[in-house]
Parts: sequence; C-alpha cells; structure tokens
Amino acid sequence: MVQTKQQVSVLFMLFSILFCVCLIAANILETKQISVFGISLTGGLIVFPVSYIINDCVCEVWGFRKARLLIWTGFAMNFFFVLLGAICDAIPGAPYWHNEEGFHAIFGLAPRVAAASFVAFIVGSFANAYVMSKMKIHDGGRHFSWRAILSTVAGESCDSVIFFPLALGGVIPWDAMPALMIWQVVLKTVYEVIALPVTIRVVKAMKAHEGEDVYDNGVNYSIWKIFSL
Repeated sequence: MVQTKQQVSVLFMLFSILFCVCLIAANILETKQISVFGISLTGGLIVFPVSYIINDCVCEVWGFRKARLLIWTGFAMNFFFVLLGAICDAIPGAPYWHNEEGFHAIFGLAPRVAAASFVAFIVGSFANAYVMSKMKIHDGGRHFSWRAILSTVAGESCDSVIFFPLALGGVIPWDAMPALMIWQVVLKTVYEVIALPVTIRVVKAMKAHEGEDVYDNGVNYSIWKIFSL
C-alpha cells in the first residue's frame, strides 16, 4: 500500500503517549536491581519491553517513517524528564524535608542511566524498526510473529550491549555483567513472545481502524529525516 497520509492520527498520538510513559518509567525503574528466581535483573524489565511492542505495532501499521517520529519523540520527552529531575536534585531541599538521600539515590543516578539509555535506545529502537520494515517487505506482509520476535532480538541485543556497560559499569560487578545482559535480552524476548497473541490482535484492529498497512518500498532509512512522514 502506498502511504498517502502526511499527518498523524489520534490512535498514533495515543500510542506515542504510552511509548513516552514507558521510556520515562523504565529510566527510573532501571535504578533498582531486582532478583527474580535467583536471576539478577533491573527493574526496567517490567515496562521497557512494552516500548518495543509499541514500536513493532507502529512500524507494522504506519511504516518506518512514523516509527522514526515515534522514536525521536520518545527520546525528546525522556530527555526533558531527566533534565527536570537533575535540576530538582541540584536544588537544596527545604529545612524540614529529610528525603534528600532517597531522592538523590534515584535522580542522582538517573542522568548517567539516562545518558546510556539515550544512546542504547536510539540504536536499539532503530534496529528494531529497521528489521521489522525490511522483513515485512521481504515476506510480503506475512509472518508478523517472526518479524516481531526477530526485530526484538536485534533491538534488545543492541540496547543491552550499549546500555549496561555505560550505565551500570562499576555499580554492577564486571564479572556479573555478561550474564545480566544475556538474561535481559532473553527475558525481554520471552516477554514479547508471551504478549504476541495480544500484539497480533491489536495490530489487526489498528490496521482496520486506520485503513493503513504500510510497506516501506523506497523509504529513506536515515534516522535524521524526523518530519518526513
């Protein structure tokens, strides 16, 4: 299908809002290390894979161009939130307020986590969208499940390889880092697989509602053409 719409729909806007909320929440949750069945993980695992599922849905329905806009919008909103948190953390607390240490434990680390996540997010998200787009063209729109899974593996692998050393190097022992990175990719992919039946139904409903099913034939995959819809 040739893409003709040069604006965004209400549905795209709602998905964009949810995407931004997931990214902001993940930045905060990443500051806590959790243990699930004896496996060391970060709290961001709870919500971050949802952003990749949204990325898949947007790329599948509206194509790479709108996925590119989604990714950069998420980046901008995430940066704005972290900037506000850093400014608030730098302002001295009121004399009667005694939660400075707890607040700083989250927002004091957040700029480092955010800086690493910004780089990892851009690389991982665009890798995810690129694989989704190319596979859809190659498969003629078939095999959505494989596209969703393989694009997640590509995106999450790029994300983890960049994020964990930059964000948590020195905080997490280096000998524990490889296992943490591998488990993050594996579990986030499992997350995608478990959610896949719901994702498939959501994508079908979105295509029917929007009347779109974009194929990125001839699209420019430059990440900088932000407003080229």
